[in-house]
Amino acid sequence: MESAAFIQWCLDHLNYWTITLLMAIESSFIPFPSEVVVPPAAYKAAVTNELNVFLVVIVATVGANIGALFNYYFAKWLGRPIVYKFANSRVGHMCLIDEASVQKAEKFFDKHGAISTFVGRLIPAVRQLISIPAGLARMKLSTFLLYTTLGAGVWNSILAAIGYYLSTVPGIETEEQLMAKVTQYSHELGYIFIGIAVFIVAFLVYKGLKKKK
Repeated sequence: MESAAFIQWCLDHLNYWTITLLMAIESSFIPFPSEVVVPPAAYKAAVTNELNVFLVVIVATVGANIGALFNYYFAKWLGRPIVYKFANSRVGHMCLIDEASVQKAEKFFDKHGAISTFVGRLIPAVRQLISIPAGLARMKLSTFLLYTTLGAGVWNSILAAIGYYLSTVPGIETEEQLMAKVTQYSHELGYIFIGIAVFIVAFLVYKGLKKKK
């Protein structure tokens, strides 16, 4: 079974195992958005008895941690030269990764420190790659897992809430209509989280400067 066909099969047969698997894929550097997994699963939980929305969030977060750990150890064991060589390879480009995207994630991590592992999980274009600079910096594993779990948990909870809410909205009858609304909301939330991230970082910098005085 080809990879695209396999992923589509998983989406057509959403259960706790396929949610975990797809979210592990999404959280690695393979281009696959969480918006096409968690909201439909939460929607399914709302309209059927096949899934529980709270368990959807839990298994989605477990899957996100698995994918994040893959990126973390990939970067930690191979090091910066190999990571950037991969980013510039044909396979890396097939995964929609290039040197600029890795540099962006690394600069975000260097600028904001450990908290970026949490905040980065909420920001588009940084979410999937933030584990790579954490691995390159050899962040303590327990700290990495704590922030990753919190960030992924918050994001998955929001996506699940959107999917669950949309089950009550009249006029949403097809998967295309559902995904159109989810995409709209997730993009708007992305901008909000960027603003929150800026506020958090500014607050932490202010607290740090205040302690030095």
